[in-house]
Amino acid sequence: MRGATQVKWAACAVAVALAATACGGGGDSGGGGGGADGIVSSSWGDPQNPLEPANTNEVQGGKVLDMLFRGLKRYNSKTGAAEDMLAEKIDSSDSKNFTVTVKDGWTFSNGEAVTAKSFVDAWNYGASLKNNQKNAYFFGQIDGYDKVHPDSGSQSAGAMSGLKVTGTRTFTVKLNQKFSLWPDTLGYAAFAPLPQAFFDDHAAWLKKPVGNGPYTINSYTKGSQMALRKWAKYPGTDKAQNGGIDLKVYTDNNTAYTDLVAGNLDLVDDVPASQLKNVKADLGDRYINTPAGIIQTLAFPFYDDAWNKPDSDKVRKGLSMAINRKQITDTIFNKTRTPATDWTSPVLGADGGYKAGFCGGLCDYNPAEAKKMISEGGGIPGGQVKIGYNADTGSHKDWVDAVCNSINNALGNDKACVGSPTGTFADFRNKITQKKMTGPFRAGWQMDYPLIQNFLQPLYYTNASSNDGKWSNKQFDKLVNQANAESDTAKAVKTFQDAQAVVRDNMAAIPLWYQNGSAGYSTNVSNVALNPFSVPVYNEIKVN
Repeated sequence: MRGATQVKWAACAVAVALAATACGGGGDSGGGGGGADGIVSSSWGDPQNPLEPANTNEVQGGKVLDMLFRGLKRYNSKTGAAEDMLAEKIDSSDSKNFTVTVKDGWTFSNGEAVTAKSFVDAWNYGASLKNNQKNAYFFGQIDGYDKVHPDSGSQSAGAMSGLKVTGTRTFTVKLNQKFSLWPDTLGYAAFAPLPQAFFDDHAAWLKKPVGNGPYTINSYTKGSQMALRKWAKYPGTDKAQNGGIDLKVYTDNNTAYTDLVAGNLDLVDDVPASQLKNVKADLGDRYINTPAGIIQTLAFPFYDDAWNKPDSDKVRKGLSMAINRKQITDTIFNKTRTPATDWTSPVLGADGGYKAGFCGGLCDYNPAEAKKMISEGGGIPGGQVKIGYNADTGSHKDWVDAVCNSINNALGNDKACVGSPTGTFADFRNKITQKKMTGPFRAGWQMDYPLIQNFLQPLYYTNASSNDGKWSNKQFDKLVNQANAESDTAKAVKTFQDAQAVVRDNMAAIPLWYQNGSAGYSTNVSNVALNPFSVPVYNEIKVN
């Protein structure tokens, strides 16, 4: 995602913001006292869109959805494995037709029961073209999706034919092709259930979203803070171990880090690159550095003819070889990143599809070959690479400048590459979704679920939800379809690797590095951890 992410995604940065509807529980660190009622303060960035599960595909909004909702599956906070949450069972004899049974006793925080209809209505809403949801594509494997979300023209059906409510707690799903791993995707937020209140008064729900997770939203002031509070009647086993979370908006994560060290903030879940040399001295064992399912890439605007002309793949390959990944990850990131050699993540493991060295020489620093390839491809469009990024989070300026310095040094031209910042993440995402990018741009991807399919299909399949550069390749699409239809997991993984080879051979995006989860926390809290998605396990944090 979130995506990278993400991730995929209409949108004007939203006029309909979540309005402050109640007084927050204070913004001070530990504002609710200690113990089970203590409040955790954490750094955050405003999400791009209102917090509809099917319309949120970036990390900041995803953090909130992870606290507000629980779906049929949930990914283990340590291993990433898909485990049953609201699913009592999901049965299938052919990997195409599934019967889902929802556990009894679950409700939304407004008291409504969570039923089979809660899921079916939510999925139909998310898929509908008229609702313009960023994550609609995730429902594309359900039969009848093409009628509610056609590639062109208006929708001809109000609901997907492949979804049928068969009882209070049961529904059936018919896919349009076999997909043996489909149940493992259902921990993604887009598949969350929605209460009837969402449909009865949509505008009111957007102002104060109601979910079925361990937290509820108390208040939100855009640009300032969102206050979430523990839902005392939450029926799940993963109850909140604190009284709530105050997500504080920072436009500079260096400021957040300074507040953390000063004791004015409890948690920073992205330690600035500039502070990595100091973090052990500042925080000691309260610094977290752990592998995560995240890859940083450079995407290209294939809707711009300058980047999509014949032989332009040679320019992209040349730029890739002009980037000294090891030097940048060692110096800028203090070895908290690993040079990427494929388009997935090592957290998948070999059985899951990760293959070290898959990129081959195209990801090796080779200035002479870089210059040759770029020349053969017709040269850099416009004579200069302008790398787009958001300036408010993630220390992106540091690494973009380093990438440009590497490219400039390799090409012997100190003006061959420059950074092109956009002030905020939301504005940056809006430029991308409105197809206003004129050069390569930051495209970090945080996995939605731990499958090789998730690193490939959402990002590179034609018209996929997070295919921000609008790359399209018929052979890639064909191989993805074949992999999804394969009932043998090992064969499916191999076919996805074949699809990844098409991405490589066309350099559909430049892989840069795999990212570790990096966080720091104050002495006010304990039991702090990041999950394999690099998101804090907020519900397990304890206030001392």
